Amino acid sequence: MEIADEVPGETVKLQIKFGGETIRMSMLTDSTIADLKELLKSSTNVLPRGQKLIHKGKVLIDSNTLRTSEIKNGSKIMLMAAEGLHQGEGPRIKNASVLSNYRKITNADRTIKFVPILATPMADSRIKRWKITRVIGLAESNLKAIPEEVWECGSSSGSCAKVLDLSNNFIRDIPINISCLTRIEKLILNSNEISDDSVSWEGLTQLKILKYLSFDKNKIIAIPSCIGDCSSLVEVDISSNLLGELPETFGNLQKLKVLHLNHNGLESLPSTLFKNCVELSTLNIHKAGITTDMLHKIEGWEDFDKRRRLKYQKQLDFRAGGSAEFDEGADQN
Repeated sequence: MEIADEVPGETVKLQIKFGGETIRMSMLTDSTIADLKELLKSSTNVLPRGQKLIHKGKVLIDSNTLRTSEIKNGSKIMLMAAEGLHQGEGPRIKNASVLSNYRKITNADRTIKFVPILATPMADSRIKRWKITRVIGLAESNLKAIPEEVWECGSSSGSCAKVLDLSNNFIRDIPINISCLTRIEKLILNSNEISDDSVSWEGLTQLKILKYLSFDKNKIIAIPSCIGDCSSLVEVDISSNLLGELPETFGNLQKLKVLHLNHNGLESLPSTLFKNCVELSTLNIHKAGITTDMLHKIEGWEDFDKRRRLKYQKQLDFRAGGSAEFDEGADQN
């Protein structure tokens, strides 16, 4: 999408980031931020008073010019829109699915607002599809919270969901309601805004047949010891978080085969991880803070290394001159 200011003079080219889309504009350096917002109204359907423009971590002030705001040629500006301050059919964004959760209402004074849709035939149809397929697919849905209708898929054993995919959203909380999904085997929570204190770990421990759990790319600093009660877990992915340590109860996960810990700040691993998790054969610790020397000192390392070597022997055989030493990234291949 391209917008050009037709007034001659010294101009700068801008990149406005909004809703996953880049709006490219050219404007005079003497134009004000208010002028910029007015131009953006036509391309985004967001009223100027509902626009927040951010450049280099600072909110831009309406009365300032582009020059005094230190905006130069090629500058990137983020546009954030306040809810309810839209014109026409609401904000124009690349992924319009966010609007599917809202309904437009025209007030008596002819202003427009968007309110959440609580129940619609489409929502009912979605629930039926989830129950038939036993897969709740809500990835990339611009969600800030888990929809209430999700919990309905755990009410009857014959149609309970087995997979819940909430990846690539803006979800912050995993409430106690998660315990309703008693037949869930795969829980995918990648790329959200989840922190450890916003997760009902007690609810997660009620998922007695959960085999796959992924919290990749979130904001988790610590994991409560009750994770050890999720005894059916086979694969866990908590890569790209802020973890400093794992609870010793990870050693209780005796069915665990695959553990992804890449890109964390770990200072150690549970002392019983290798000794008790006798099926563990894949450990990814790339840029996780764990060294090979640290691994060698953990009880049960030798047995784990034998399992790892056995599982990947064929792959190693194809590597010309490949080393049999532990490679912290090798298990990803």
